[in-house]
Order: sequence, then structure tokens, then C-alpha cells
Amino acid sequence: MKKLEIKDLKENFFEAIGKEWMLVTAGTKEKFNTMTASWGGIGWLWNKPVAFVFVRPERYTYEFIEKSDYLTLSFLGEENKKIHAVCGSKSGRNIDKVKETGLKPIFTEEGNVLFEQARLSLECKKLYADSIKPECFLDKESLEKWYDSAHGCFHKMYIVEIENIYSE
Repeated sequence: MKKLEIKDLKENFFEAIGKEWMLVTAGTKEKFNTMTASWGGIGWLWNKPVAFVFVRPERYTYEFIEKSDYLTLSFLGEENKKIHAVCGSKSGRNIDKVKETGLKPIFTEEGNVLFEQARLSLECKKLYADSIKPECFLDKESLEKWYDSAHGCFHKMYIVEIENIYSE
């Protein structure tokens, strides 16, 4: 994988996150977990390039994110939807997602996990985190739609600085 600079990034993240999806990964070489996510974004905040992602506390990956200063976002391309299906529906508590999907982990200089199959990866340092709160919703429809008993707990939002970008 080659390193890119922020100025070289020409990605349409509405498409990449919303339609292609991404893997959110955290942990160490010895133990990590990854999950599929389709909520998040990329932007500029506090004079830094940032991403923001949302993870429910019941997800196994949440435990790894909470213990780490870093997480990675990997975009595998449309051709890898089967990997996303497994990583989004099965828990790393119960299966080895790497073995189950054929993902090939590679590690950055910081020791963070990327995947050989990724067409684009973002190595990110956590800057801010906060839980979504029901009393803060201005749009009650979204509250009712996404936080009923069928969906699970309220997400935690992480704002992360994009420190490194890797491309195939």
C-alpha cells in the first residue's frame, strides 16, 4: 500500500461510507476486532482532517476502540460485500472474522490493523467521544426509528483525526 496525503484524497465518502461501507477496526497485532459500519463521515474540524464514526456499546469492536488511542477505517470496494456481510452480522466474540472472511491483516508502524484487500484505509487517532443522548434529538422521528427495542443501545460517536491514508 502506498501513503497518500490529505490533499491527494479525491474520494466521494457519501458513496464510500453509505453504499460501499467500511470496516472499523481497533486493537493490537495480538488481538483486534473489526466491524462493518455504514454511518459516519469525513470532514475538517479543529483545523484537522477528521472522520466520525458511530458504534453501539454492545458491539465487540467497541471494547477494542475504548482501550485504544487509534482505530482504522478500511474501504474494501463493492466486490467485497460478502466480507462486510460477515463482519456486520457476526460477532468476533463467537467467530474469528479473519479466518471466516479471508481478510489479510497488515500492520502500520503504529501497530494498527489494516487489511490487504482494502482499496483505501485511514489510520485515525481518537480526539473526542460522546454517547448519543435521547434528550438531544431535535428530530424525534430519527430517535424513534433508530433507537427502538429492535435496534439496540444508543451509539457512541468518535471523532478521530486522520493521521495516515493508505491506498492500493
